[in-house]
Amino acid sequence: MNKMISTKKAPAAIGPYSQAVEAGNMIFVSGQLPLDPETMNFVPGDIQEQTKQCLTNLMAILNEAGYENKDVVKVTVFLKDMNDFAKMNEIYATFFTDHKPARAAVEVARLPKDAQIEIEAVAVKA
Repeated sequence: MNKMISTKKAPAAIGPYSQAVEAGNMIFVSGQLPLDPETMNFVPGDIQEQTKQCLTNLMAILNEAGYENKDVVKVTVFLKDMNDFAKMNEIYATFFTDHKPARAAVEVARLPKDAQIEIEAVAVKA
């Protein structure tokens, strides 16, 4: 049976979806925007601050369900501008130090709320 995951430590869903869904020993985390969970506004700052907020939100959801960053097997990063890749990558590397999940990073024409970045992940408990 699938379990919907929700935490107040990450932004509430802004549409008809869950923050994450756990299916067996896997969790699928919806794309996280750089929203402050308390204000539901974008965090101020550049792509690095926004990347940090996306990943902080993602980790809060994982932790709520009992997962850690070492359980993440796949990450997808959506960027509005691929020129931000190197700066995003600097912050990303601080969240995944020894453990490096598979990843795709793609430039997209537009993201929800005109965000600069959105990050989703899949994790598996061994």
